[in-house]
Amino acid sequence: MNFLIAFVSTFIVCWIAVPILLVFLAAINFYTTVMEGKAKVYVLFGRVLGVVSEPGLHLLWLQLGPQAALVRFFGQVHEIDTRLDQEYLRSNTVNTEEGTPMGLGVWYEMRIKNPVDFIFKNVDPGGSLRANVANATVRSLSNMPLEKLLVDRHEMSRLVRQEVSPKSQEWGYELGSIYVRKVHFRDAEMSLLSPLVPTGDHIQLLGRPQMPS
Repeated sequence: MNFLIAFVSTFIVCWIAVPILLVFLAAINFYTTVMEGKAKVYVLFGRVLGVVSEPGLHLLWLQLGPQAALVRFFGQVHEIDTRLDQEYLRSNTVNTEEGTPMGLGVWYEMRIKNPVDFIFKNVDPGGSLRANVANATVRSLSNMPLEKLLVDRHEMSRLVRQEVSPKSQEWGYELGSIYVRKVHFRDAEMSLLSPLVPTGDHIQLLGRPQMPS
């Protein structure tokens, strides 16, 4: 009889009381769990109470203080994805030194480094970063000789990254690689009648190879 009472009591404690206790503690922000590649920003009365970015179990009352319990009722919890992200911007228009309109496809990668700046410094940080990359591409690579534009993609990528990096940090981003993946003519007739293809250190006109000077 004593064994049966002990078994039932243990079952009730383990399967009913403990989950209810954990739900209650989570409701008052006594603890939280953070997944890999995530971060949580706790805001109370419009002020940042703290940032939890390390994955695992965290006792918020020890890290942020007992006021963490008030966040549930008078504040907000922002969960931010800090994993590496990638984006591709198609056909950014630039004019060469010769006046030829060209389209550049730019690929870049980024991750959120500062969650607080990401949330509060810009209403649309992702859109602003896209616009900044596009504008930096036009500013840095316009009026470049056509031959260099077609063959020197590593140098072009470096120029664009130097232009974008300082601004992206203000919005909480850490910029990774930037690479000019595609260069093409914007004028369809020109691309059909006289396509240019890089061949080593010079440019060759398809069907009509250049004669050595």
